[in-house]
Formats: sequence, structure tokens, C-alpha cells
Amino acid sequence: MTSPYRPHRVAIAVAPNGGRRTKADHPGIPLTPAELARTAAECLDAGAAMIHVHVRRPDGRHLLDAEAYRQAINAIRAEVGDRLVVQITTEALGIYTPAEQIAVLKAVRPEAASLALRELLPDEAAEPDFAEALAWMRQENVLPQIILYDPTEALQLAAMIQRGLVPWPDIPVLYVLGRYTANQTSQPTDLLPFLSLGAHFAHWSVCAFGRHEAACATAAALLGGHIRVGFENNLYLPDGTLASSNSALVDATTTPLRSLGYGLCDAAELREILMQ
Repeated sequence: MTSPYRPHRVAIAVAPNGGRRTKADHPGIPLTPAELARTAAECLDAGAAMIHVHVRRPDGRHLLDAEAYRQAINAIRAEVGDRLVVQITTEALGIYTPAEQIAVLKAVRPEAASLALRELLPDEAAEPDFAEALAWMRQENVLPQIILYDPTEALQLAAMIQRGLVPWPDIPVLYVLGRYTANQTSQPTDLLPFLSLGAHFAHWSVCAFGRHEAACATAAALLGGHIRVGFENNLYLPDGTLASSNSALVDATTTPLRSLGYGLCDAAELREILMQ
């Protein structure tokens, strides 16, 4: 007999800027610490529990830099305190090496960080450094999230856990539905390959591209997952109109979830989940 269906409490993360888009793409994309702090407050009010932070160079290009991260984190904390989990990215964007990514992670020592498996583990020779970075995160209580762009990467990560290379019996993951390509529009069915290969993670989230972001997010929640939305991946509301802000995209997700009986995790609940 199957267990009765019970809506779980869903954690919503907002990814407000990413490393690619600029004000030319949308005037509301936050790039400075002050803009990120203001966006954090708006998205907190809309129901977010986490903010996923990228920082930029003065000319708007992608940046991994410890001092820039400290400035952004301090601004966000001054605005929202500990009411949001603040997660930094280690994304390379084809600019940084795995060693540089790990060095910035250790220099910042953030509350939380995301790591793309394919970037930090480009080949088998990189396994020891990747495993050491995860061990450092465990020791320093930095909350991890592994970004997976392909279902086979989920199997690769699960095998690493079995081999003892990951210092947790389970680890939070983010399934990316689609790619950073022009006019990419993700579909809810894009999630199914990630869930059908036998690699199961207790805490998994989804991000998606294009106007069906909220539909993909709702599908993830219905199947037991959590959500990341925001201008990093999508600029549009479900009806195809340009979203006015990141908080509008959070609203577009929380509205259907609440109508279906789902509660939302706050930052304290999310921290408790991620620390397990």
C-alpha cells in the first residue's frame, strides 16, 4: 500500500542575477550589493528562504572574488538578518579553474555554496581535490548544494557517495532543466529523466528556463522537491509577459503552491534540513 499523499513544506530559493545577464536584459537585475540587499528583502517577503548570489566586476562581467562576496553578503545581512540562507556560487563560466573556484570558496567561508559537478570534477584526476573541498565544507559547516545539468551526473554523484568520496550520506542537489541557450524554454517533463535513473537524494531542487519556470517548479513540488526561481534563468511570468522583479517570479511560484496546500520553509527550517 502506498503512503497517503501529504504536501511537504517547500523551500524556495531565488537566483536574482546569475553571471550572464545585465541591465540591458532587464533593468531590474541586481548587480551591486545594495541592489542585491533590496532584492533579498523583497523576495523574503514573497516567500523565499534562500538567495543564490553572484557578484560582478564593475563592467558587469562574472566574478569570483572573496572581498566582493563579503560586501554582498554583508549588505544582504544588514537588510534581512538571518531570515534568508545566503548561498554563493562557485560557477566558473569558463573563466575560472577548479582550483580558483575552491580557493574563493575557502576564502569566503560562506553559510552555503553551490558547486557544479561538471566544473569541479572535469575528469577523474580532479576527484581528490573535489573530495577535499567537500570535506572542508563539512568541517566548516558550509551548506553544500551540487548542481547537476544531466541525469548521468546524478548517477555519478550517487556513486561517489557510495565510494565514500562525499562526507555526507546524502547531499542536496539542484537539477537544471535545460541549458543557458537563446530562447531555451524548459518543460515540466524535463524533470522526469532526473527522477527515473535510480539516484535518489533526500533534498533536491529544480531550476528552469523561460516562461514555464513556475510550472516546472510546481511539478517539482508535487513530486517532493524544492525550487529555485529568478532572473538568472528566467525573465518571464507564466503568461509570457516580462516580470517586473525577482519577487514577482517568487510570487508566481508561491501562489499555485499555496492553492494546492503547500506550506513554505523559512530560512531556519531550511538550515535544519540542509544540516542533516
